[in-house]
Amino acid sequence: MEITNFSQPIRQSSKGIIIIFAFNTFKFFKRFFVLFIAFGLSLSKKKSFANLTPTAILLIIIGILIVLLIIAFLKYLNFKFHLSEDDFHLSTGIFNKENTIIPKSKIQNVYIKQNFLQQIINVVSLNIETAGDNKSEIKISALDKPTALRLKKELFNKSEVSEGLAEETIGTKTVFFRVSTKRLLLEGISQNHIKSFAIIASFVFGLYYEFKDYVQDLKLRERIEEVVHLDEESVFNMIVLNLVFILLAVFISLVFSVVKTVIANFNLEVVENQKTIEINKGLINKVSLSLTPSRIQNIVIKTNRIKQYFGLHTLFVKQAMVNAKQRKNFVIIALEKAQVNHLVDKLLVNYTSNLDVFKPRSYYKRILALDMILLATIINIPGFLIIGNRMWWINLIILIVAVLYIHFSYKKAHYKIDDEFVTIGSGFIDTTTNILEIHKIQAVKLKQTIFQKRRKITSVIISTASKSVKIPYVSDNEAKSIYDFLIFKVESQNRDWM
Repeated sequence: MEITNFSQPIRQSSKGIIIIFAFNTFKFFKRFFVLFIAFGLSLSKKKSFANLTPTAILLIIIGILIVLLIIAFLKYLNFKFHLSEDDFHLSTGIFNKENTIIPKSKIQNVYIKQNFLQQIINVVSLNIETAGDNKSEIKISALDKPTALRLKKELFNKSEVSEGLAEETIGTKTVFFRVSTKRLLLEGISQNHIKSFAIIASFVFGLYYEFKDYVQDLKLRERIEEVVHLDEESVFNMIVLNLVFILLAVFISLVFSVVKTVIANFNLEVVENQKTIEINKGLINKVSLSLTPSRIQNIVIKTNRIKQYFGLHTLFVKQAMVNAKQRKNFVIIALEKAQVNHLVDKLLVNYTSNLDVFKPRSYYKRILALDMILLATIINIPGFLIIGNRMWWINLIILIVAVLYIHFSYKKAHYKIDDEFVTIGSGFIDTTTNILEIHKIQAVKLKQTIFQKRRKITSVIISTASKSVKIPYVSDNEAKSIYDFLIFKVESQNRDWM
């Protein structure tokens, strides 16, 4: 097999033309999706649109595809990259040429992806990311996998992770964890379905708003009334209809969560090397990425009561990344408690959870209660206008939820600090544990409102390169002590944050 020489400018595989064309076509039709739907509806009724016949519209679409293909070919020709001893060099552009140089020491992560089309034509994409601005991510769309792995190793050959990446090339790997179908399904079932319901509801309402007139022409309300025999004066029928709607919404949200979880985490496996951990997963979009302790900014562990019953825990790894979408791949689901502890010990050397636990002041309960009062006010104003006095029954449910929210949110809130780590617990439905290394802290600040000042209550905001976390509502003396300790530890340790 021919070994690629990365020291000379080279192009990606010629199959990259197909990938670039498909990606640009998808972006184009996604941007004008609503317009194309409107075209279709208009043509189905009038056989024309803006005096354009179906044949003319088809010719326009073919012309657009030809232009997109030409653009893809030009992008492929002008996309060249090579490696020097210390830098990655990239040349891109069609009319305006752009040269990018990235020092290898500044590379935050290199990960390999393979979407459905890339699986068909047997290529992978390689993404290079630094902790910088929105232009810091570079994507090579089409490489054969051995070449991508060699390039990944070469990009890190000056960094502290070179030994771990060399192991991957040699093949000295141990599969530490491979998800079973049963645990994958249980993970989907035990997800927080409120988020899934919100996604589905926003999508449905968005479509309804765009095609409201067309939906009204279908006379769905009259058809539902004919089937259900809805009597607006009958409270029983109204309750039955609402229950059916709620059960249907819950079922759809459940199915959506399960399908989304299975697709994103299909064949999930965690491969353990001497210094790194590799994650491989995905059905439609396959992802392969490496986790290195020096690059990690925060580790977040999540579970809830249902997950705990099934023995499920989720590990989130936070790095200094630009691509918010890619952050979702740095997640390992369906882990047992012992497996979580092993991975934490691997990624955070000398971490211990056996420390004294400190709680926020009871003032935190007032803030939680104020949040619920504000939410109830927002719900009640339109609620009474729409459904009248029946809103009182809904307020009973809101009151119960508010009491549970205040109780569990305060119960789960805590923090622990030692010489190396800060651990912060929080959550309502989920139980969240956030762990960060002190020497990677970027900033510490104290936050206090005028009302908290009178009660001598302060919150501590701790920021890393990936996110900010909060120790909420402790006494002034505690907050000042935490602030002074963290600033002293950060300034007295001569250690890099990545």
